[in-house]
Amino acid sequence: MAVQHLVTEETDAGDVVARVLSDAGIDMVFGISGGHTGRIYRGLEKQQNAIRTVLVREESLGGVMAEVYGRLRGLPGVLIGQGPWVLGNGLLGTLEAHLSSSPMLLLTDFSDPPNLALHGPYQSGAGDYGAWDARRAFSGVTKQVFQALEPSQAVQATQFAIKHAMSGQKGPVAVLFSFAALNGKVGPDTVPTLYPTQLYMPPPPSAADPAQVERAAQAIKQARRPVIIAGNGVRIAKAYKELRALSEALGIPVATSAGGKGTFPETHDLALGVYGTFGIATANAIVGSADLVLVVGSKLGASDTARENADLLDPARQTFIQIDIEPRNASWTFPAEHVLVGDAATILNQLREATGKDAARGRAGIERVAKQRKETGYFDQEAYNSSNSPIHPQRIIGELMRNLPEDSIVTCDAGENRILMTHLYQTQREEGFMQAAGSGPMGFAVPAALGAKLVYPDRTVVAVCGDGGFAMSMNGLMTAIEEDIPIIVVIFNNAALGWVLHGGSGFAAKFNDFDFANIARAIGCHAERVSDPSALGTAIKTAMASRKPAVIDVVTSLNDITFAEITSPLAKVAQRVKAKG
Repeated sequence: MAVQHLVTEETDAGDVVARVLSDAGIDMVFGISGGHTGRIYRGLEKQQNAIRTVLVREESLGGVMAEVYGRLRGLPGVLIGQGPWVLGNGLLGTLEAHLSSSPMLLLTDFSDPPNLALHGPYQSGAGDYGAWDARRAFSGVTKQVFQALEPSQAVQATQFAIKHAMSGQKGPVAVLFSFAALNGKVGPDTVPTLYPTQLYMPPPPSAADPAQVERAAQAIKQARRPVIIAGNGVRIAKAYKELRALSEALGIPVATSAGGKGTFPETHDLALGVYGTFGIATANAIVGSADLVLVVGSKLGASDTARENADLLDPARQTFIQIDIEPRNASWTFPAEHVLVGDAATILNQLREATGKDAARGRAGIERVAKQRKETGYFDQEAYNSSNSPIHPQRIIGELMRNLPEDSIVTCDAGENRILMTHLYQTQREEGFMQAAGSGPMGFAVPAALGAKLVYPDRTVVAVCGDGGFAMSMNGLMTAIEEDIPIIVVIFNNAALGWVLHGGSGFAAKFNDFDFANIARAIGCHAERVSDPSALGTAIKTAMASRKPAVIDVVTSLNDITFAEITSPLAKVAQRVKAKG
C-alpha cells in the first residue's frame, strides 16, 4: 500500500503538531501556554476529545507530572510552555526523566521576537549576541534537542522527538520552535513531505541473542544461591509479570534498588525489599551471600551497592548476569560475565523458557527467604504501633500500610522522609511506590501523585513528603482542585530539614511550625492536622472517603529515628574505609 500524506489541505502548523501527539497515542499534556507555544495550544483545543490538556500553576509541576506519565504509560509525557521557564522551572521533571530514563517531550520555543531577533532581544534563546542559547542549555539535560525553524520542521521535529524519546534507553527530548515555525501552515505540497506519525514510531523492543541467553540460563541453573536485583528498568519495560514468573519458577529471591522499589511486591514470599545503603538487612544478607546475581534494569549506583562494598557485591566471588536496554550500562559498575542487551520483559521471558521450572528449587528459595527474614527482621518494626507524641515516623508508615488499599500508589519526596519510606514502607503490589531516585529533588511527591492519579484514576494515590518539600509544591493543590484530581498528601511535619539536621551541624535547617492543614483548607481541600497517633488511621480513611484533594498534616517527632540509624553497616564500613584512605 502506498504511503499517504499526513495532511491533505493547508493547515496551521500548531494544529498539526497537536494532531501528531494524538496520532502517537498521547492522551494527556501538561503545562502553561506562553511565548510562541500558544499556537500549539490552539491546536490542542481542537483535540480535546483525544487529549486532555492539564493547566498547571507552575512549570515544575507540569514537568514532574509529564515525567510520571511517561514512566507509567510508556509513552512520552509532554510538557508545553515557554522556553526560559520550561528550562528553568520545568527542570525538576526533566532532570529526573534524563537520569531515570523516562520518555518525555519538551515542546517549547526560542522566544525569538519576529524580525528583530538581533536587536536587544527580550527573552530570546536563539543564541545570538545578547540572547541565551536554548539549544545548548537544553542539550545538557535531555537525550536530544531538535530545532524547528519553519512549519514543516515543526511537525517533523515533533515526530522525530517522539521516536527518540522512546527508542533504546528512553529519555527526555526537547523541540525548540521558532516564531516562524509555528506561525505558518503546512499542506500536501510542503517540502519535505509530511507522512503519518505511526511510521516514525520505534519498532518493538528487541530480544537478546539466543546463544547468550542459553549460556546465562545454564549459569542460573547451576547456581546454588542466585538472587535477582530489580531496578527502575523493570518499571520502564513493564516487566512485572515476567520478573515474577522467573522468580517463582526457580525460587530466586528478588531484591530491588531504591529506584526499583515498587517493581516487585514486598509481601511476596520471595521478596527481600530494598538492598544497599538504605536497604533492609534481609536483602543485604541474601545479596551478599549470593553466588549469582541477575541484575535487571539497574545501573548499580553507589547507593545501591553500599559504595561498592565487596561484602555486598563482588565479581571476584559472584557471577553477574546483566540485562539492560543500553549496552553502555552493562559492565559499568561491575564486570558482568553474561550481558543480555534488549528489552527486560522480553529477555526475562527468554530466560524463563530456557531455565524451565523447578518446583523443588522454588520451595527451597521460599524457605531460604523465610529463614533470613526470621534472622534479620523484615518489616516487623515495633514502632509501627508507637504511641509517642509528637508522632513517630514509623507510626505514620504503619498506619499507611494498615489503611491504604492493596493497589494504592505512594509517591515520595526527597530528604529523610523518603529514606524512611524506602526502608520501612512495605509495598503490596507492583507500581505501588514511586520516587525520584535518579535526581532526588524536593517538591516531587505532590506533582508525582497528580500525574499518577491521572494515569490511574481508580487507584488511591498518596503523596508522602516532609514539610520542606510540601512548602515547595503546595501550589499543586490548586491544580488538584481545578482539575479534580483527588490525591491525598501526608506531611511529616517536624518543622525541619531532617536530612540536613541529622547529617551535619544542623545550621539553617529549622522552620517555623506552620499549620499546613489550614492552608490546604483555604485552597478548598479536605484537611486535618493530626497530633494524636490514635487518630491517624481515621484521618487516612476519612481522606479517602472525601473523594477530593486531601491533606493530612502530621505533627511528627524529629529525633525518634534518623536516616543514620537505618543506614546499612555495609555503607558505614565503606565510608570509614574511604575516610582512612
